[in-house]
Amino acid sequence: MRSVTDWLSEYGASHQNPTNKLLHWLCVPPIVLAVLGFLWATPVPGAVSTLSPWINWATLAAAAAVVYYLLLSPSLAVGIALAFAVLLVIVQRLASLPWPLWLTSLVIFVTAWVGQFIGHAVEGKRPSFFKDLQFLLIGPLWLLAAAYRRLSVPY
Repeated sequence: MRSVTDWLSEYGASHQNPTNKLLHWLCVPPIVLAVLGFLWATPVPGAVSTLSPWINWATLAAAAAVVYYLLLSPSLAVGIALAFAVLLVIVQRLASLPWPLWLTSLVIFVTAWVGQFIGHAVEGKRPSFFKDLQFLLIGPLWLLAAAYRRLSVPY
């Protein structure tokens, strides 16, 4: 398994342009939010979901992702878990809007991905996930690692 440093370095190689970096800061969190929204909106079979609205595919996927991040870096996993908690609360609030959550998620998802592709066009490099789909999980971690470095938090 690659180390967190390997993943972040390889991801960072195609994210050097300041405009692309800014667009990633603006677009990656909404993409994660939208994915969690799609998953939250997907029905859970059986009576399990009647026990709590928090028992759903979004919380399960977030928990699985945190386990993956824990294997890479316990310190970053804590930060991602906190970020996921905030995003899940936002998704739960979005679910109470008078239109379907999947529709809100779709608008956010498409808009944010347009921003991502504009950033990569400016950068002149293809998104990393074209090489390896795991980079879809590394994008949020790359942002968090940058925040950790700025705050001198080891990871």
